[in-house]
Amino acid sequence: MEPLTPRSGPPDPSTTSVTTERLRLRPLVPDDIDAVYAACQDPDVQRWTTIPSPYGRQHAEHFVGRVVPDMWRAGTNFVFAVEPAGGGPLLASVNAHSHSGVWAVGYWTVREHRGRGYTTEALRTLTRWMFTELGADRVEWRAEAGNEGSRAVALKAGFVMEGTLRAALPMKGTTRDAWIGALLPSDVGLPSRYPYLPARP
Repeated sequence: MEPLTPRSGPPDPSTTSVTTERLRLRPLVPDDIDAVYAACQDPDVQRWTTIPSPYGRQHAEHFVGRVVPDMWRAGTNFVFAVEPAGGGPLLASVNAHSHSGVWAVGYWTVREHRGRGYTTEALRTLTRWMFTELGADRVEWRAEAGNEGSRAVALKAGFVMEGTLRAALPMKGTTRDAWIGALLPSDVGLPSRYPYLPARP
């Protein structure tokens, strides 16, 4: 297989949409503000993510209306709404973001839609999009150590757990230990831009 070539610029949010058998992933838009605000009232979302706590409607308005489009334009973080393929309520949000040249994922699921595999399905599709559209050579998953729900989703999506990083996760004025896992193009049957030479036992 020929290696994948990264695109020359960030994807256009007005034309970017990715579908699966059950789902559609598309950029968050102002019509999602109420749904994002409601989802982020969940204590688990506030506990395990970096969103403000308490989370006011003004936070959702600023994030969806300004931060998300700015990050899309900059090509640093692509935040998607996850909804049923035929239309319907917000089920989850997934994002592809870059830090120090490494691509990583983040996600949360609306409480009443958990346990149905939506976020796992969306994450599998997102990572494939990151490999084919963004030219990612490796996609990382990180979560605060102890976040079993996020870890379960990452494992089901194919991520290989790689260990625990001490004080690697800035969180609400502290640094916390982080679990880390990764997915490579070869893990999903795609070529890499560079040959991978794993360490010998």
